[in-house]
Amino acid sequence: MKTAQEYQKRLQRHLDELKWLYCELYPGREDMFTQLCEQMEAWYQERPESEKKLDREREQEPAWYSRQDMLGMMLYIDAFAGNLKGVKKKLPYLEACNVNYLHLMPFLDTPKGKSDGGYAVADYRKVQPALGTMEELASLCSACHEKKMSVCMDFVMNHTSEDHEWAKRALAGEKEYQDRYFFYDTPDIPQEFEKTVPQVFPTTAPGNFTWRDECKKYVMTSFYPYQWDLNYSNPVVFNEMVYNMLYLVNQGIDIVRIDAVPYIWKQLGTDCRNLPQVHTIVRMIRMITEIVCPGVVLLGEVVMEPAKVVPYFGTLEKPECHMLYN
Repeated sequence: MKTAQEYQKRLQRHLDELKWLYCELYPGREDMFTQLCEQMEAWYQERPESEKKLDREREQEPAWYSRQDMLGMMLYIDAFAGNLKGVKKKLPYLEACNVNYLHLMPFLDTPKGKSDGGYAVADYRKVQPALGTMEELASLCSACHEKKMSVCMDFVMNHTSEDHEWAKRALAGEKEYQDRYFFYDTPDIPQEFEKTVPQVFPTTAPGNFTWRDECKKYVMTSFYPYQWDLNYSNPVVFNEMVYNMLYLVNQGIDIVRIDAVPYIWKQLGTDCRNLPQVHTIVRMIRMITEIVCPGVVLLGEVVMEPAKVVPYFGTLEKPECHMLYN
């Protein structure tokens, strides 16, 4: 009963604004909002009691992540210790270095040779086999928490790998999955996008679209041809990516670095950067974490000039990211 009351109290604090923003972004899709709310409660129920305890402690000290004794280290798991088990064995060393914020560079499953450093995710619920398993990630996070260390990970939300299940089904011609990306039969609309959208890697990966002969369509690929941009105007995409994030924080992740966040909303006739809908999405994610897992911190990756970085903090009344990475 106590936990049910705890969840409902957090939900009621944000429900009106969350529903307003969701229905504004996805008009006529209250069915998807209902699904989101049901799943949020389910993820809360599945959250380990140790994480719920940490949530309550951090609710009492909401600025815990900005204490002056925070010292972070960013590392590649394989280069530092071989695998997740190796990192766990080296925690005493990190503790001796006074490290209490551990940023693990991308470790989710990615295809060999087309990983972009781990930023082409094929499965959000699987660790790269060479690095370990999801159970070993949870074990590492638990060991870190025992030593008062927090764990940060990169959550790639702008795109998936072409090896992701959604992409494979889209390539096979399933419209439901093509609608989770940006597919076009002819070059007309892609050419219109190209008139206003800058190229991320003009030398190594020119253009923002890739022709896929398998399905005879163009697909939006802002970064590399094997990274397919997700279509956040489809509420299924938003919901499912939120569920992936909640799955990962339930493994014990404390800080979610949302990667390439300014790019996530695409609109023809614009530069597809920092659009108002991006802030709506980030604000909703902030509220969802405060409802389900209030001990979790959002670290926004905004590779933009300072004037465009600051708005991702949101406002005092309606905060977005807790921290920003530039």
